[in-house]
Amino acid sequence: MTRFLCLLCLAAPLVSGAFRASVVKVDITPSTPKWLLGYGARQSTGVHDRIFHRIVAMDDGETKFLLVSTDLCLFSPTVYDEAAKRIQKETGIPPVRFWWSVTHTHSAPEIGPPGVYKVLLKGRSEHAVDTEYTEQVIQALVSGARDALARLAPARLTTGSGMSMANINRRARDVDGRISLGLNPDGPVDRQIGLIRIEKADGSPLVLIANYSMHGTVLSGQFLEISGDAPGIVAGYVEEKLGAPMLYINGAAGNIAPIYSVYPTPRAGHLTQFNVLLGDRILAANQALGAGAGEVKLWAGERIVETPRKKGLDWPEDLPEYTGSASGTPMVRLPIRFLRLNDTAIWSTPTEMFCDISMFVRNQSPFAKTFYFGYTNGWIGYLPTKAGFAEGGYEPTTAVFSDQAERDVTEAVVTYLQGMPRQ
Repeated sequence: MTRFLCLLCLAAPLVSGAFRASVVKVDITPSTPKWLLGYGARQSTGVHDRIFHRIVAMDDGETKFLLVSTDLCLFSPTVYDEAAKRIQKETGIPPVRFWWSVTHTHSAPEIGPPGVYKVLLKGRSEHAVDTEYTEQVIQALVSGARDALARLAPARLTTGSGMSMANINRRARDVDGRISLGLNPDGPVDRQIGLIRIEKADGSPLVLIANYSMHGTVLSGQFLEISGDAPGIVAGYVEEKLGAPMLYINGAAGNIAPIYSVYPTPRAGHLTQFNVLLGDRILAANQALGAGAGEVKLWAGERIVETPRKKGLDWPEDLPEYTGSASGTPMVRLPIRFLRLNDTAIWSTPTEMFCDISMFVRNQSPFAKTFYFGYTNGWIGYLPTKAGFAEGGYEPTTAVFSDQAERDVTEAVVTYLQGMPRQ
């Protein structure tokens, strides 16, 4: 049984207005050793490359929107909820128009309480929560958001796409059909680069937003230095070439790895080669984009999808708003956000979604361009396909959902996209 609840549909009146935008980049690299998230419990021994919040503010004259990309692996929805509460208090921007995405690097510090991470991956979160660093990260975000809103200036926007072969399906199949983490060149993979370019009024670049599906796992758990992994390295490379910040927004990377994956050192993992494999492809796609438009209309909304919870699964006490019950069946309440930028639709979830699902939605969408932002506004585990649940492997065991989730999510998202205003 599925119930779709449309909680918020906050829309700006679709009228012409002067588009304004800004970008702020805030260093959040810690100065002391931190617990790293993404593999087994381990502490950092140094810094390979620095990590950041990159914050974009947009304003179409009626509606303001904040998009954040942070060089972290993941965090519980409670961390997002706390940041969203502070953002709304400080800026007046409601949660539906504040999206906080992480690049999913596995070489960055953990923040906040573990949430479902502790339920799904027992033994990895037995140490105390680093409340001091968590507070530092949230405060830096709120301060950066205020700064970005104060810097809003006339701007232009355009969207487009490119392609990169830097990723690969990671669900390796053995002769007996068993699935394990590895590399599977025959498996589904999404190689589209979704691009949003915001220009200053004179046409020079203000910020580039690149949406690409790829786990931040070039570096393995043996590597103990803080790093943005391939997403962070590529963002820094593009910024140097472009002369403006770049937000890396991960996509549906639940079953997608980098083509060089889980190596003990940056050199062994060919880390800088991702500047060629992905960075140069982002730059080339950017060059092919047309001029930006000064007339931009923003529209934001949210739908809560209730879908059955995996049987026998414990649920963390600090996430009551993300679960419920329907006719005695425990349910997951999955928040799905939507954003329209002129002819481009964007949707997001706080999950590691299989790319099959986001590509299906893209093909069914009535919009000229449709992007999916994963790892956004928290993390409540993997969201595999029904076929993925049947095959087994690591990802279905690290999911709070049942095999009904793919159907429930695709039905809700496609229906919502078809009902969104397009003029």
